[in-house]
Amino acid sequence: MNDPHERPFATISLAPSSLIPYLLRPLFFHQSPIMRTLLPCAVLLLAITAAGAADLKPFSPDDLVRLDRVSDPQLSPDGRAVVFTVRKTDMDANRGRTDLWLLDLTRSGAQPRQLTQHESGDSSGRWSPDSKSIYFLSSRSGSSQVWRLSLNGGEAAQVTRLPVGVNGLRLSPRGDRLLLALDVFPDCGADLDCTAKRLEEQEKSPETGRVYDRMFVRHWDSWKNGTQGQLFSVRLDGRGRTEGAAVNLSGSLDADVPTKPWGGDDDFVFSSDGARVVFVARVKGQSEPWSTNFDLYEVPADGSTAPRNFTTNNKAWDAHPVFSPDGRYLAWTAMERPGFEADRFQLMLRDLKSGEVRALTADWDRSIGSFSFSADGQRILATIQHLGQHPLWAIDLRSGKRTEYVAKGNVGSFSAGNKQVVFAMASLSAPAALYAIPAGGGNAVQLTHFNDDALAQRAMGEFEQFTFAGWNNETVYAYAMKPANYQPGRKYPVAFIIHGGPQGSFSNGWSFRWNPQIYAGAGYGVVFVDFHGSTGYGQEFTDSISGDWGGKPLEDLQKGLAAALEKYNWLDGERVGALGASYGGYMINWIAGNWPDRFSCLVNHDGVFDQRMMYYATEELWFPEWEHGGPYFQRAQEYEKHNPVLHVDKWKTPMLVIHGEQDFRVPDTQGLGAFTALQRRGIDSRLLYFPDENHWVLKPHNSLQWHREVLGWLEKYLR
Repeated sequence: MNDPHERPFATISLAPSSLIPYLLRPLFFHQSPIMRTLLPCAVLLLAITAAGAADLKPFSPDDLVRLDRVSDPQLSPDGRAVVFTVRKTDMDANRGRTDLWLLDLTRSGAQPRQLTQHESGDSSGRWSPDSKSIYFLSSRSGSSQVWRLSLNGGEAAQVTRLPVGVNGLRLSPRGDRLLLALDVFPDCGADLDCTAKRLEEQEKSPETGRVYDRMFVRHWDSWKNGTQGQLFSVRLDGRGRTEGAAVNLSGSLDADVPTKPWGGDDDFVFSSDGARVVFVARVKGQSEPWSTNFDLYEVPADGSTAPRNFTTNNKAWDAHPVFSPDGRYLAWTAMERPGFEADRFQLMLRDLKSGEVRALTADWDRSIGSFSFSADGQRILATIQHLGQHPLWAIDLRSGKRTEYVAKGNVGSFSAGNKQVVFAMASLSAPAALYAIPAGGGNAVQLTHFNDDALAQRAMGEFEQFTFAGWNNETVYAYAMKPANYQPGRKYPVAFIIHGGPQGSFSNGWSFRWNPQIYAGAGYGVVFVDFHGSTGYGQEFTDSISGDWGGKPLEDLQKGLAAALEKYNWLDGERVGALGASYGGYMINWIAGNWPDRFSCLVNHDGVFDQRMMYYATEELWFPEWEHGGPYFQRAQEYEKHNPVLHVDKWKTPMLVIHGEQDFRVPDTQGLGAFTALQRRGIDSRLLYFPDENHWVLKPHNSLQWHREVLGWLEKYLR
């Protein structure tokens, strides 16, 4: 391998039989009588081990849905323990259930212990300043409320008893106040009983019609019911109980706090002394569907004055405010181009003494993900997509110098303490587990092993990252994964997976929806390409797809598949199926009419079929308007330039179409339209329709059905 960025196939689940020649070599060439005596025993032992490995079952969809999901590590203020969330799958209830777990970091070899266990689920564990108790969200009282668990013993105690559910919480650094995210009717103000009463009236009313006078009538998978996300503050007494009424900090802002649908408690934060609050909001008005102008607002924690917008000069996206531990700085991420959701997030830093604001990463062509100050306030730790990985970096506050703390894998949420940083990390070979590194960087140590036993009983596909010359002869990155229980000399059919976004990346991470190990487990070689438009390769590379959905990416996919087939002789180029969702589903529809002779079969999940109706039926209009240069009625030619519906006359490849009724991002008529086109042309096709799923498939049994249909479709055409 000549490219310096290439790496050998990961030796995950490497069959012991392939190691025998290397392990026995010292014995064969050793002249000691003892070694010559041990040789037959060694051969027998390794033969038994190899036979056992050959009996490993391939990784399956049932394995996938049953794996535990570890997330949200939170170090205690004293650094002695970490609380985190574990989601386990309840197949009987057809859902996941989350509970809180605790790991003592002071004892070597300590095992995690479960803190909570309730059928309603518990999440969002947050420490008290004295590290003696944990606040969390639970619906055990009938609605989502804040609860508190003392680590000195005893049962969890309910902290809030509000007539509406709590969607998110933050605890003041002084432990004297809570921030609560609530959905309320704006004209009810801080009167939560007013909201509760009106919701009850809506539920009981025989009238089901809803009236709207502005857009965004539905978002992601929910119809608007008139409520709005607003931020409230409530005092706590010395025993962790609320006192007094909750105060509305959002004031009269016509905005959702936190932002919807993905906003959480990183959208609002206390200052280091607990006296002030900064939150993210986007004023709605009539422009909400095409605006990405999210701003930062500051307000006293007691709500004594109205919130003040201090990022008015930036008409693009401002997000994720974080105060330094000493209160000297406020950091946040900011985009530059209004209307572009995939613009580069720079790291901004405001000196709260001098008022100076500077971009800490202006010279770095990477987009900041999640971030936090180090405990000493000298560095900022941040996750950043980089060349098919999602590593953890440290950025010096004064110089801006960057140090890569964790280079490989997919680092998710993390928590920084005085002595160490605890983070969740996944890869293409395993879901997230918790790891720790020293606060100043160093070797990572795995802390949790929830899925180790389950994965040890399954054969997994080995994988390798490779590069090739794509569009305009530019370097493009991709991955190839061998089938589980791969045997040299055999050729295997190919699952060619196309990621969504389109500004996205599969990268070296784990997915509970589109997971390459599923296809490797079913006996396929797997190839996936980070075509032009993917994230993690510089903003220019990401920008290159806008206005060219069917151009550069298609060329990259064509050249990437050809490069993989040439490089890996175990891939069978005569048996290839292409699969994709969202933009990947769009590309499947585009391939059907513009690369119609290459694939034996296609799988299109939630893919765009007709750009015209997609524009008029989707909700977040800023996305198509940026990608195609404006509204459809002004830029029709740009939308039609790469519109799959115009090429249906060339469709010939069998296709499985999948769509969810609750998908409002790519409405279900897009999938129905594609299926109609296939059926009317007499092309072998099949429709899988989920009335209770959105842009994703989330319910465990639906996931199993999804995988059964997809693998069955591949089996039909690639075996």
